[in-house]
Amino acid sequence: MPLSRSATPTARPAPATRAPGPAAATSTRAPAAAMRNGVKVYGDGPAAVVALDDVSVDFERGRFTAIMGPSGSGKSTLLHTLAGLDSLDSGSVTIGDIDLGSLSDGRLTRLRREQVGFVFQSFNLIPTLTARDNITLPLDIAGRDVDDDWFDTVVATVGLGDRLDHRPSQLSGGQQQRLAAARAMVSRPEIIFADEPSGNLDSVSGADLLGFLRRAVREFDQTIVMVTHDPVAACYAERVVFLADGQVEGELAAPTVDSILDRMKTLGA
Repeated sequence: MPLSRSATPTARPAPATRAPGPAAATSTRAPAAAMRNGVKVYGDGPAAVVALDDVSVDFERGRFTAIMGPSGSGKSTLLHTLAGLDSLDSGSVTIGDIDLGSLSDGRLTRLRREQVGFVFQSFNLIPTLTARDNITLPLDIAGRDVDDDWFDTVVATVGLGDRLDHRPSQLSGGQQQRLAAARAMVSRPEIIFADEPSGNLDSVSGADLLGFLRRAVREFDQTIVMVTHDPVAACYAERVVFLADGQVEGELAAPTVDSILDRMKTLGA
């Protein structure tokens, strides 16, 4: 459910040191994630669908970016290929300075586990595990110790301190989505990808979750890339990248609902 307009956060000016466009960042520090000349086609012959058509875009560290576009524009494909959940037909994706195309299946799995967080719209929680065990699951699988101080910080941030012994079925939809966000953050990944994270939530729960994601960027220097169809949700980000027909069609810094809607009209949405 889209958030109400009353939940729109105050627009903030983009930091002056950040690049204005979706092309390569000018900083000498590698972006958290980047795609160069990305092409992804589904199907063959007349039925082929070009989901990504020569896409090049950077996502800077410590920044919250939203990806928007009409249905079928390639938003989810871009997110999934950046996260290593799907592969390009041509072009490259990097997480930090690591080229995903150069990795074996095993190394790619380890990278996704250790350097990438993903918040799924459908939560993807393990129903038989408690909230605590769902949060620490990525660390348990990787055989890594839990940083108790960081765990406590994440749990306090998502407001689930009194729900850690509950299973997902005992939590509200908003609590489950915040639990999924906590799980994505607990390993301190290089970058967190979120696919319509507020899409299944009511306006209050959605605002709580998006506020948490924004706080993670501001206070913990996390990098977040989020796909959304909702202009109010996109206003929680510092930057919006627009896609249409599998291509990047510009971006906005310090977005507002009105500026997003005006841009989306030009994309045919």
